[in-house]
Amino acid sequence: MPIDLYQLTGSPPCRAVLLTAAALEVDLNLKKVDLATGEHLKPEFIKMNPQHTIPTLDDGGFYLYESRAIMTYLANQYGKKDSLYPKDPKKRALVDQRLFFDLGTLYKSYSDYYVNYP
Repeated sequence: MPIDLYQLTGSPPCRAVLLTAAALEVDLNLKKVDLATGEHLKPEFIKMNPQHTIPTLDDGGFYLYESRAIMTYLANQYGKKDSLYPKDPKKRALVDQRLFFDLGTLYKSYSDYYVNYP
């Protein structure tokens, strides 16, 4: 059964999921979501993702959103080895530390700069 990824070309979170899938050799059926026309606000999309955000994954009726959750799910579900997302808690914690860096540090810095830009 194909895995559908609802995404927007060029979106950093979507690109991160695409890179993870490529590293895992997981084929995704890409479905572009047109935010400008409100596709993400349609009832059928909100049924999959009540937060109406992208990326959103549909793996045979299992819906998942938030890029980091999707990436770790793909690694856990389809990873042939654990080199990308280790099973060992200490090794995994180091991967998680780097995985969440952009969310808590990098994007916050961007946001602080651009939101408060004179």
